[in-house]
Amino acid sequence: MPRQLVFDWPPQVSLGAEDFFVSLSNAQAYALVSDPALWPQRRLVLTGPAGSGKTHLARVFQQATGATLMQATRLGKGLAPPPPGDVVIEDVDRLGPEGAEALFHLHNHLANANAHLLLTAASPPARWPITLPDLASRVQAITTVAIADPDDALLAAVIIKHLRDRQLAAPPALVGFLTRRIERSFAAAADIVARLDQAGLAQGREINERLARELLDNDGTAAR
Repeated sequence: MPRQLVFDWPPQVSLGAEDFFVSLSNAQAYALVSDPALWPQRRLVLTGPAGSGKTHLARVFQQATGATLMQATRLGKGLAPPPPGDVVIEDVDRLGPEGAEALFHLHNHLANANAHLLLTAASPPARWPITLPDLASRVQAITTVAIADPDDALLAAVIIKHLRDRQLAAPPALVGFLTRRIERSFAAAADIVARLDQAGLAQGREINERLARELLDNDGTAAR
């Protein structure tokens, strides 16, 4: 059978509150993000590895509060100030020098306005590339909640979500096999589902345990 031409269309990711799976790995983060009244000084830092659900939780907060969503990499580059209200800034660990000054003033502005500020990053504030002393001291004083590496229940849920975001079936046998075989990480879950999708399209095959086993056996992926 000739190989099919595959177009790498991005999946339609579902980011509603009803789509977020809560487990022991992320329960504390979910509880805090969902209840801004618990945030000391109306500030919160949410950390976790790539694919852990930081963006999903940020969207849950945004949908509940009407917060303005901003990317740290765009701060200080002619970006208009946000409208009044709560603010989410994503990927603050990628903040540039120009953005640090902008974040410092935004932090103070929101404090004076009694508005909430949610910051997300892959690492805790002490590891962010912030050289502005006043800003560094402020963000390091913010309460931080981390999403831990996934337990089996969360890993299975993440695999299912990635499959469904790509409009793929999620049979229990496939999900159970992947949960046992792949590295226990959010990145590994996203990677194997993307590879399954690509292989299924290219080879005209059903996405199932057999195809998954072939992919993992070929690259020697057997973490557990």
